Amino acid sequence: MSGTQKMIKGFFSITMLIALLLQSGCAFKDIDKRIFVLGIGIDPSETVEDGFRVTLKLAKPAGEVKAEAAQGFTYLAHDSKSIAEAIHEMETHVDKKLEMAHNRSIILNKELLSKDLDTFMDYFTRRADIQMIAYIAVAEKTAEETVSFAPDTEPPATIALYNFFDNTGTESPYVITTFLFEFRREVLSKGIDTILPIIDFNEEQKHFIVNKSIILKQEEKPVELTPVQTKYVNSLINNVSEFSYEIKENDLTLVLSIEKVTMKYQIILDEGETPRIDMKIKKVGVISESNERLNNSDLKKYNKIVADDIKKKVMELLTTLQENNVDPFGFGLRYRATRLSHEDIIEDWNRIYPEIEFNVTMDIDLKSTGAIE
Repeated sequence: MSGTQKMIKGFFSITMLIALLLQSGCAFKDIDKRIFVLGIGIDPSETVEDGFRVTLKLAKPAGEVKAEAAQGFTYLAHDSKSIAEAIHEMETHVDKKLEMAHNRSIILNKELLSKDLDTFMDYFTRRADIQMIAYIAVAEKTAEETVSFAPDTEPPATIALYNFFDNTGTESPYVITTFLFEFRREVLSKGIDTILPIIDFNEEQKHFIVNKSIILKQEEKPVELTPVQTKYVNSLINNVSEFSYEIKENDLTLVLSIEKVTMKYQIILDEGETPRIDMKIKKVGVISESNERLNNSDLKKYNKIVADDIKKKVMELLTTLQENNVDPFGFGLRYRATRLSHEDIIEDWNRIYPEIEFNVTMDIDLKSTGAIE
């Protein structure tokens, strides 16, 4: 290597060393300087006009989880004019950074559902750390009570609500799951109305109950669904399976275990005919319980009985949604996507939907009457 090359190499080495020495420290904070937010509740404020009361569920630091005899949580609550202000002010109430990246539940008070949802939820939808992981739900009582509630089945260092919505714990057709990004998308979209789960407690205040839902429509009163209606909506929209249906025909009572649900539909707007939606639904399952002895040779008869019963219930559900002018299925969205777009297309659908007819074809495929005959 020549002397000139050595000088150039030495110059670059010194330059890089000086550059490294001038680098500032990173903004990383050690874990002992952070406190993790595990739940957020939003209620209307009783002290700030048109304001909000925000409740945070925080994980208390613990040396060893197994040694914890009680829940390792603490709570902060603050009233302010906006969500962002309330959270920023609560940062002055703790000596650690409020870390949101582990929060997966945002609970809303029912009274807030008639407000401009997009505006007061804007703080959360702008946060990149929770957009894809946080669930939205509605409190039957108050959001503060719901966030701070600790059921008997919740062991230390776990969050019971997470198990309801992420399919790692309970898997039930009564439980609707709506992510933050889905909530934002459906609130802003025209032609579909968002549906959220409702969280309640039992009378003894020992465990959660999540078996109802509520449909939100901008500038209109929310529509609450019963547990049975919630089950049917969830099974059709999300193809949720592994659940039971009870069918009664004269003296015969059957309980079905449904293993697979599929739904397809088409919007028909032929000139000179009444607008309609042709919907084809298929359910596959087995008979898991009966008050009479059954025979596999009679499965076709049972298929017919079950198809007629479920078709009637689905028609009642669709009619109820139509009468309340809500559309969690996104029929209006499909209409917009399959027609030539123009300025008044959503207004056209708003005129069509109240008068549209539903033509439901139910295909039931019962595989067996169970393990015995």
